[in-house]
Amino acid sequence: MASGIRLVTERTGDGVGRPVLDADSGEELMLVQPGVSIVLGSSRRPPESPGTLYITTRQAVWLSDSDRAKGYAVDFISVSLHAVSRDPEAYTSPCIYAQIETGLEEDELEESDSESDDMPNLSKITEMRLVPSDPIQLDTLFAIFCECAELNPDPIEEEEVEHNWIFSADQLEDAAAEDDDSEWAAHQNPTHPIGANGNGNLDLAHSVVQLQINDRRFEDAEEMEQDSKNGHH
Repeated sequence: MASGIRLVTERTGDGVGRPVLDADSGEELMLVQPGVSIVLGSSRRPPESPGTLYITTRQAVWLSDSDRAKGYAVDFISVSLHAVSRDPEAYTSPCIYAQIETGLEEDELEESDSESDDMPNLSKITEMRLVPSDPIQLDTLFAIFCECAELNPDPIEEEEVEHNWIFSADQLEDAAAEDDDSEWAAHQNPTHPIGANGNGNLDLAHSVVQLQINDRRFEDAEEMEQDSKNGHH
């Protein structure tokens, strides 16, 4: 489930430290990129002072180099779009642009991204920019983002794969033989559209079968009409 951007205050190790990974569940570090600034929300916001970007198999974590208590993280399952942006009209510096799913409804995402806010409301942030000090790094960052995004597919996409509404020719013919007698009743009950009775797959199969039957009858009618015309000549 999308959770948006969250604040990270816990680190491990000496110096500026590193993010704490969930090694027990298999989270692994994929890339460490120093010299990266982050911009949360509007492109009009000034970037945070440079920090270090850590990309893992689960999330992207940015940690400030100057403030050990400041850091941000976003799970890849919450990243709905990411791209390389080199258009100066979109943003002044080349960057990785990402759109973030917060799990909030549209009416809850009212504008609260004032440029004067020292700390934006992270629960409502829907955009993030990662600005490396060296633009040459962008292609590598993008490739790692793509790889990690593939490791964290959207659960909705997985659900849709389970509902594979494709029927073989044999299945259609079998359903046609069983449902032929009920054709008239099916067309006479407009108050129950496809799936309205809780049996969506069966109703869809039935409707596809009826279309196939009607198509065949239409073809037969055309052939009879053509034969009739040929007989008159």
